[in-house]
Amino acid sequence: MATVRGFPPRNIIITGGEPTIQPNLERLLDVLKAEGYFIAVETNGLKPVPLQIDYIATSPKRLYQKNYLKHHIPFAHEVRIVVDGDVQDFCEQIEQTIQAQRYYLSPCEENGVMNMLETITQLGKLNQRPNKPRWQLSIQTHKIAGIE
Repeated sequence: MATVRGFPPRNIIITGGEPTIQPNLERLLDVLKAEGYFIAVETNGLKPVPLQIDYIATSPKRLYQKNYLKHHIPFAHEVRIVVDGDVQDFCEQIEQTIQAQRYYLSPCEENGVMNMLETITQLGKLNQRPNKPRWQLSIQTHKIAGIE
């Protein structure tokens, strides 16, 4: 804990792999909360999120679409779905199962190419639906800049 205390930021993001499956996660979170840290998590949204978490970012994976029908978190501050094909029906499913303050679509990068046109096209279709959540574009700018 002394090493963590040596850094001035008071926000910590727990990410993975999938952090919610890590043993002793709640013990770590208890220590961080006792020290006054604001804790965020990045999760796929299939497992419950510990109560110590202050901010939930979830990135549901279309590969596990059927799993989200059975198990999922009920709420996230943000949902981010990567456009790895036609994700329209998956986005609609996630809207109905995970309440969020913000919904994002992100382009998929494959072999150094981002599918921006496909992402923007699907974003437009989602946002043409009346009385539905608004989706926004989220770009991993480090990939565009070539920073790993």
